[in-house]
Amino acid sequence: MTSASAALWDAPVATGPVDATVEVPGSKSLSNRYLVLAALGDRPSRLRGVLSSRDTRLMADALRALGSRVEEDGSDWTVEPGPVRGGVEVDCGLAGTVMRFVPPMAALADGPVRFDGDAHARVRPMAPVLAALQALGVRLEWHGEPGFLPFTVHGRGGVAGGQVDVDASASSQFVSGLLLAGARYEHGLTVRHTGPTLPSLPHIAMTVDVLRAAGVVVDDSRPEIWRVEPGPVAGRDVRVEPDLSNAAPFLCAALVAGGTVRVPGWPAATTQPGALLPEILTAMGAVTSLDGDVLSVTGTGAVHGLDLDLHAAGELAPTIAGLAALADSPTRLRGIGHLRGHETDRLTALAAEITRVGGQAEQTADGLVVTPRPLHGATWRTYADHRMATAGALVGLRVPGVRVEDVATTAKTLPDFVGMWSGMLAGAHAGATA
Repeated sequence: MTSASAALWDAPVATGPVDATVEVPGSKSLSNRYLVLAALGDRPSRLRGVLSSRDTRLMADALRALGSRVEEDGSDWTVEPGPVRGGVEVDCGLAGTVMRFVPPMAALADGPVRFDGDAHARVRPMAPVLAALQALGVRLEWHGEPGFLPFTVHGRGGVAGGQVDVDASASSQFVSGLLLAGARYEHGLTVRHTGPTLPSLPHIAMTVDVLRAAGVVVDDSRPEIWRVEPGPVAGRDVRVEPDLSNAAPFLCAALVAGGTVRVPGWPAATTQPGALLPEILTAMGAVTSLDGDVLSVTGTGAVHGLDLDLHAAGELAPTIAGLAALADSPTRLRGIGHLRGHETDRLTALAAEITRVGGQAEQTADGLVVTPRPLHGATWRTYADHRMATAGALVGLRVPGVRVEDVATTAKTLPDFVGMWSGMLAGAHAGATA
């Protein structure tokens, strides 16, 4: 390839039905929650099946900077907590969990902690969680536009805690980040959501679940109010579930190409938003079944459009939008206006890229309407967003000539996506090799 095309990946076209088992690595959302709690724990923790990706390594590096010892042995990680220290810098990269979860922990440090990240990270909303810390008496210093990276949290060795209001309309991570640190605040923490909408509620349920499993008392009996009691966070030996949202492009491939894709390790009960996939894919034309812990999705190549509220699982939207561009009828995705503040403005990005390959995609106030049109090859831009890259790969299964820009951005959560994708199409047992 020439230097001009070196960052482009020719998305392979499916030449026949797929028949593959895909081993999906651990959940990023769970991995990073477990890591934060382990660093705040009362004894060392062992985390098994951790996702080894850019986001989790950024989290591990942040916790090391703050005084914890994190050792990696493949997907088994150990965390030895230490006193939270200041006088350090944290690189958030483009990881929303790092930039939203770590500042409430950094408020416990014995000195200043400076936060910065990638260029794209500097436009991601941060103001609600930072305003909450200020309301709790934590001093912040801005090094650019207030409410965005870069900034410094001036820790004073502890936080009194109490009650705080947060508008989490742009991201449920604002609530989760505060809750994760709340048990270490002197008086605990009560968080009340005040905004007009609250996206990704399953992710807050996930946070509450992991806190309770670590022995933290959490009261979530009142709608949109969470109370974390002060107390120790137990170190644990825990296994991380597979990342169900990362399974989405592989399972959707069965609808696009026909055939069957199986994902082992699918939990019978989970707080991951990806648990909605079997129901969604069934509505779009698949046959799904769960045999033990193996989820199978079988398709014929036919994809049906639908009207879908993804308010609780916005992270699935890029994959479903890519699938919708290949459907036999229009699709309306609702409840995902908050995606404008993700790794990129995902609604604008999806509309642009579906249009670029010949489709029709129009933004609404809270989502997208995708109307199928004859598609053609083109460069599919990814905007440094891992889910945009996997959506392009999905479209490329049926459309020759789709070239995905910067497919390496998938390393954020799937370090060997290209190998896994090729293995699936070869009918092999595909799995991550990070």
